[in-house]
Amino acid sequence: MEGKKYFFDKPENLKRFFRIFYGILAVLVIIDVAFPLIFGHKHADFAWESWPGFYAVFGFVAFVILVFGAKYILRPLAKRREDYYD
Repeated sequence: MEGKKYFFDKPENLKRFFRIFYGILAVLVIIDVAFPLIFGHKHADFAWESWPGFYAVFGFVAFVILVFGAKYILRPLAKRREDYYD
C-alpha cells in the first residue's frame, strides 16, 4: 500500500516551484537595482543601506547567526540528560 502523494513528491512540481521561486527572486533583484535609477536615490541613514541587495544579505547573515547561536549556545544551556525525567 502506497501512502498519500503530496504536491512536492512529484519532481516536475518541484522543478516548477523552483523555476517560479528563482523567477520571483530575479525580478526582485532587478527591482532593487532599478528602483534608485528610476525614482532617485534611496533615503538611507547610512551609506551601506543604499547598496543593492544590502537588506537581503543583512537578513541572511542575521538568520545564520540566530541559527548557529541557538544550536551552539542556547541548546547546551537548555538541554537535559536523556534520563532527566526518570
